[in-house]
Amino acid sequence: MAEALAKIPSVEIDPEGTFKYILVRVKVKDGGMHKDIIRGTKSAEYHNHIFEKVSPAMEALGLECQCLGGGKIEHSSTDTKIRVFGESTAFGKADHSVTTEMLKSVFADYEVTWSDDKK
Repeated sequence: MAEALAKIPSVEIDPEGTFKYILVRVKVKDGGMHKDIIRGTKSAEYHNHIFEKVSPAMEALGLECQCLGGGKIEHSSTDTKIRVFGESTAFGKADHSVTTEMLKSVFADYEVTWSDDKK
């Protein structure tokens, strides 16, 4: 099962725009191993729409998911900047500092910031 966790991309977000995101803990069923992942897309009207896609995909791999919270991401690939902010009505606010560090590991040449602002 460790291999299944390792194969899951840590971050999958849209390449441009402002959109909702969730921070999800994926874990081995009946096990202690887990991995946190970020998923965000403009196509989701609500945060739970993202979770409704992620959870069945992880369950198909024999894993289970827990949403740790959500917010919004403003992604500008032309300016190489990402801003994390806001919160999810359904899941509460994700720990944006955790999200920011994860994004920095994938977008190393970007300026990645976060705030508790709602907009």
